[in-house]
Amino acid sequence: MQGKIGLEEHFAIEDTLQDSAGFVPGDYWRELSARLLDIQERRLREMDAHGMQMMLLSLNAPAVQAIPAVARAHEIALRANDFLAEQVARRPDRFQGLAALPMQDPDLATRELERCVRELGFKGALVNGFSQVGTPDHIVYLDDARYDGFWAAVEQLDVPFYLHPRNPIPTWSQIYEGHPWLLGPTWAFGQETAVHALRLMACGLFDRHPGLKIVLGHLGEGLPYSIWRVDNRNAWVQTPKAYPAKRALGDYFRENFWITTSGNFRTQTLIDAILEMGSDRILFSTDWPFENVDHAAQWFDNASISEADRRKIGRGNAVELFKLGSTLA
Repeated sequence: MQGKIGLEEHFAIEDTLQDSAGFVPGDYWRELSARLLDIQERRLREMDAHGMQMMLLSLNAPAVQAIPAVARAHEIALRANDFLAEQVARRPDRFQGLAALPMQDPDLATRELERCVRELGFKGALVNGFSQVGTPDHIVYLDDARYDGFWAAVEQLDVPFYLHPRNPIPTWSQIYEGHPWLLGPTWAFGQETAVHALRLMACGLFDRHPGLKIVLGHLGEGLPYSIWRVDNRNAWVQTPKAYPAKRALGDYFRENFWITTSGNFRTQTLIDAILEMGSDRILFSTDWPFENVDHAAQWFDNASISEADRRKIGRGNAVELFKLGSTLA
């Protein structure tokens, strides 16, 4: 399929590059670091070779979210966003931006999102899970009450918010001790992000801000296949609802969430997600440079789905959700 649009596609600046060093064996670091730092050369060649018209670019992980000092987190977010805006301006027909945000300070994060959307023309934001605030061991999730004003701004701006994974901090990682292979994209990324997303659903956020649009990668971090059980476990037992949200969590998942194919190139899993959420809420992505564009594109172009769904997932849904029509004209 020609004209595909990917929206979980990463880059790094020198200040954040080392955050990605542990995700590949040492022999591959030269290759991965080159991929992360490149935007206008090899990235475009990969896109051209595999039918991708556009990438929405976002900073690598955990980057800003792993900087406990508020001033430094803010500085790096500004630097990354300004750099990204310069790169997008060179080829707006091929690249658009998602903002990095200093969530350590909700007011700063709100102002930076407003700047990125209104002044830099970014299409939304991507945040790498929880933020470390003040000290490395103090973490804050996005269902915290301090963020309600931020979420109101996201809703008012009417832009999507991509909740991207990161590993749990070491003091919260006892279950992985002795099994480091379970960290990262193998398992911990999905588990951490799924719990975070469930917290957002359960806290009443979408009752207060029903217009929010949240995106999850990797075909939903396992949630399409677990959300029924979340709401229906022990259904014969009458117990009081244990969270503030007014509705079943699956309702919010199907109404306020979209998912991407980033790094999860499995047709059976895609079909399950279509059956749970509908093809209107699934979008193509590759997860470059951590995954290969050719692996993602060749799988997707040949997946056993209808051509109507392929066009929606590969392109149409992204155009609608991120309001890309004018950039693609």
